[in-house]
Amino acid sequence: MRTKRSGFTLVEILIVVVILGILAAIVIPQFSDASSQAKDSSLRADLQTIRSQIELYKVQHTDALPGAGTGTSFTEAMTGTTDVAGLKAGSTYGPYLQAIPTNPFNGFNTITEAAAATGSTNLTGWHWNTATGYFQADSTGHATW
Repeated sequence: MRTKRSGFTLVEILIVVVILGILAAIVIPQFSDASSQAKDSSLRADLQTIRSQIELYKVQHTDALPGAGTGTSFTEAMTGTTDVAGLKAGSTYGPYLQAIPTNPFNGFNTITEAAAATGSTNLTGWHWNTATGYFQADSTGHATW
């Protein structure tokens, strides 16, 4: 008389392992792509927020750019309080940002301030053009945003 055995055969287990491997090969690349898309979205949202706050600063400071000719840096002008002339001694306007956000692609939250356009150096988080008022990311492939 045969005894009844319960369990799986080696072939059945191998088939399940192969199927799981195929599913993992399909799903894992989609997760890595989602991470890149999340960084893109975060960078675009940060740029939109900062650029809108720059515009608000200009409206409240007679169309002057943050830090322009006042001895105040861009960071001080945007995260501190200023008077209508843009001097940090006053406390009429601001702060426009709680802190400078971190660039999700290179991990920096520092800002390069220059009167000329620069390419991406990946040495700081952001670039502020003091002549044109253009604020951009300082990371390869995203400096044109």
